[in-house]
Amino acid sequence: MDAKLRALADETRREILGLVWGGERTAGYISDRFDMSRPAVSQHLSVLLECNLVAVRRDGTRRLYMANHQAIADLRNELETFWDASLRRLKIDAEAVRRKRRR
Repeated sequence: MDAKLRALADETRREILGLVWGGERTAGYISDRFDMSRPAVSQHLSVLLECNLVAVRRDGTRRLYMANHQAIADLRNELETFWDASLRRLKIDAEAVRRKRRR
């Protein structure tokens, strides 16, 4: 989970993820959307690939990148578990404060 969160902390990588969310995109298509070198975009893609947030498929000489929706759903579920536990603790604490005020 840590690697995924670190990857998503970068604005460029979030933008790349948005570009590949709805379907496959070539590295050239992705690179053309940014004001940086292709090698720099390639580095961002490598980070996303390493933490499994995107997948790649070869089509001849082209590499097609797509969002890994399942990995993102799994990350979301992990985060929701964290938030659910935190919200339960907050609720218990708030109810305890309310009981003390009623006394």
